[in-house]
Amino acid sequence: MPTSSTTRRSLALSRVETIDAAATVRHVDQLDEETLDAFYRALEGTRSVGATEIGLEPGTIVVATDYYRVEST
Repeated sequence: MPTSSTTRRSLALSRVETIDAAATVRHVDQLDEETLDAFYRALEGTRSVGATEIGLEPGTIVVATDYYRVEST
């Protein structure tokens, strides 16, 4: 019987000063409610969040009051 394993991917946010011109940029007002909630939870805590929680790909820049890069952990 075949078996499969699922690797849970975690993401974290890091504040950045500059962004690459080719980066994908999303503004907080473009995020759906679940993604926005996960984004703010990640900002408030020091923990990473599951990729399925935040709904953003690594490398995406999110603009709030500062710029935050979504990174794999």
